[in-house]
Amino acid sequence: MAPKMDNTEAIVLNFVNEQNRPLNTQNAADALQKFSLKKTAVQKALDSLADAGKITFKEYGKQKLYIARQDQFEIPNTEELALMKEENAKLQEQLQEKKKTISEVESEIKSLQSNLTLEEIQEKDAKLRKEVKEMEEKLIKLREGVTLVRPEDKKAVEDMYSDKINQWRKRKRMFRDIWDTVTENFPRDIKEFKEELGVEYDEDVGLSLQAYSDLIPHGKKRGRGQ
Repeated sequence: MAPKMDNTEAIVLNFVNEQNRPLNTQNAADALQKFSLKKTAVQKALDSLADAGKITFKEYGKQKLYIARQDQFEIPNTEELALMKEENAKLQEQLQEKKKTISEVESEIKSLQSNLTLEEIQEKDAKLRKEVKEMEEKLIKLREGVTLVRPEDKKAVEDMYSDKINQWRKRKRMFRDIWDTVTENFPRDIKEFKEELGVEYDEDVGLSLQAYSDLIPHGKKRGRGQ
């Protein structure tokens, strides 16, 4: 339900004073739609306020432009204007610095979001460790001669094992890059933060990437960059 007439005038008067710039009926009606005021009600309120001398207006043909009475506002002197300009310049400079900081943070967030999360890395790491362990057990049996296999089958297993080792190495390096980024300049104790997240390094659970890499037959090892 639209406000009563006296409330409508109060809303319109407050709006005109806040804007303190020339307004036509359409300008005011568009802005005051949130109060469920129709254009006709706004027009009546503007005319009533103008007749009562609470606002002023000028006619340009058939259109009226309404504006707040200027004698109700304190007009700053030259010194005050200079101080206001100086303060405005400082605020503008601070605003630009804030925008720059926000832009940098957003860029960093996008960069981090393009990588795997810690949880995803942990899941993949656990899966790879399990697969590597299974491959290791199979290789040990093969080398001990427990199971006779065809040379091509043995090669396929060794190639798969080598690939898993390289995936382990890549995931480990990826985790370390993300972890270093997250914990750089971190205010808390890194060890406590690591325990809180449940993060475990290979060494924490008695695993060694180098030891598993050494199981790969000579000549099949790939470079660290691969």
